[in-house]
Amino acid sequence: MTVPVDSMGLAAFQDVSTRIQAIQVKLANLSSASPVNTTTATTASQFASTLSRASAGYNPAARTAHVIQGSGSVSGSDVVADAKQYLGIPYVWGGEDTSGMDCSGLVQHTYQDLGIDLPRTAAEQQKVGTPVGSLADAQPGDLLFFGKPAYHVAIYLGDNKLIESPEPGKSVHITDVYQKPTSISRVVPSGSPRSAAWTAGGLSAGQLTSAGLNAKVAAYAPQFAAAEAKYALPSGLLAAVAQQESGGNANAVSPAGAQGLMQLMPATAKGMGVNALDADQAIDAAGKILSGNLKEFGGSVDLALAAYNAGAGAVHRYGGIPPYTETQNYVRSIDAMRSRLTRSAA
Repeated sequence: MTVPVDSMGLAAFQDVSTRIQAIQVKLANLSSASPVNTTTATTASQFASTLSRASAGYNPAARTAHVIQGSGSVSGSDVVADAKQYLGIPYVWGGEDTSGMDCSGLVQHTYQDLGIDLPRTAAEQQKVGTPVGSLADAQPGDLLFFGKPAYHVAIYLGDNKLIESPEPGKSVHITDVYQKPTSISRVVPSGSPRSAAWTAGGLSAGQLTSAGLNAKVAAYAPQFAAAEAKYALPSGLLAAVAQQESGGNANAVSPAGAQGLMQLMPATAKGMGVNALDADQAIDAAGKILSGNLKEFGGSVDLALAAYNAGAGAVHRYGGIPPYTETQNYVRSIDAMRSRLTRSAA
């Protein structure tokens, strides 16, 4: 006879599977000088207790839709500050409140405090947000995942520190990043000094090329600087967008029909009264669009970029960067250019 598995039971079994992986990794590292700090096995009573919550109406499967609300007005520094208030809370498998938390419970609870709904397990949380290429590019508030699917998650604090709820017998604490993360995700803008520094002053052609942008894009440095000053945009933003959109080709036309240096759709250009193939007009129009996007999404550059690529409606619909490969790669690529431009301007 087949016994039906309810949504809570299925979720719990999947979570146990990821935790078994954690145990295997931990056993493999017992002889290491720096053992993997991760979640261990649950007891039968804990598992039974978790299943009993299903009969009381607890259904974490219902949370997997993860609506990210208000992320444009929440920064990574907000995430860090909120997480620190839970220092000392004991580890409890399946815990998600101040009586006890596991690793993903800490993450979910922290983001929930800030109006952002994340999935319940580390493996599900690993699918959310914008990928970050390496720890060197990580910013405060980013999520560090270990394993794929993830068996452990922590919140990055900056300066090679993280905050986590690691395993039974321990509590929420701050420690060094003790192992290379398998993946890193950014759910909200960092609000870090690096982001703030990037907003100061126009960038010269030399600074643009030293950051890896090509000479065709750098030739428009004065126009970019003028539009960024006019619309109060971060310095280098328009150059990075031009590099990503057209590579500096003022006559480019995409398969979808987008035109010019800033790849404006004909209907958009017509509505704004500009010629998309005129570089000066296109730069000014792109500056106006991005300025509007920043205001609409609470100053979040990443969300403004996502809206430039996929449309503001898509960003609102998904409550954050849409889960489109093109848009995710678009934002990630421009973020990488932003980092290089910051170093060039320093």
